[in-house]
Amino acid sequence: MFVDDEHLALSLLEQFAGKVPDLEIVALCRSPIRAVEILQSDVVDLLFLDIQMPVLSGTSLLRSVSRKPLAIFTTAYPQHAVEAFDLDAVDYLLKPFSFDRFLQAVEKARTLLNLRYETAPTRPEGYLTVKADRQWVKIPIADIRYVEGWKEYVKIYTEQEKIITLESLNNLENTLPAAHFLRVHKSYIVAVGKVARLDGSDLVLAGDVCVPVARARKKAVTELLFGKGDGI
Repeated sequence: MFVDDEHLALSLLEQFAGKVPDLEIVALCRSPIRAVEILQSDVVDLLFLDIQMPVLSGTSLLRSVSRKPLAIFTTAYPQHAVEAFDLDAVDYLLKPFSFDRFLQAVEKARTLLNLRYETAPTRPEGYLTVKADRQWVKIPIADIRYVEGWKEYVKIYTEQEKIITLESLNNLENTLPAAHFLRVHKSYIVAVGKVARLDGSDLVLAGDVCVPVARARKKAVTELLFGKGDGI
């Protein structure tokens, strides 16, 4: 995903990305506010981000999102480098930068992404503690199949039961381990390890349970779960 308020800068990034075969673009954004909206709803692995933008700076944008992608800052101002790396930026590209320098930053991000996925535990550990029926319940995270948002409540479906609790889906998305759970729809989070296949616009979980995938997220979800579709 590329975020820059300058049209020419976005065009150059798009041109560079087109030369990297497996680099897929989720969005090109001139508005940082729109970028935040996309980051809250879509799966983004890597973010190219300008710093000095109207309304919201690139560093403030990155601080504002709860589930942060890897970030590469692109800016004409070297004085922001320390702040950028304090935010664990992968790289800091000073404009104007060459395609070779762009590719170097992409390869650094690719290495970190591969390491992240390779070191993720195969089975989630721990418990999710929620209040249901006036009592606190500990749910083994490994038992959760999917979560459904339902008005101001959520329904948590496990291997054995359905638990309804007063909670927001956004909060649960930030609480559940990102390596094992994926937001596939505004109303659904699924356990990645429970997904058997994609049938049309539905994910089919073990036991032939179907969970809808939002049209806007289908390519990103397909990429993450099955290795095909959009990734960045």
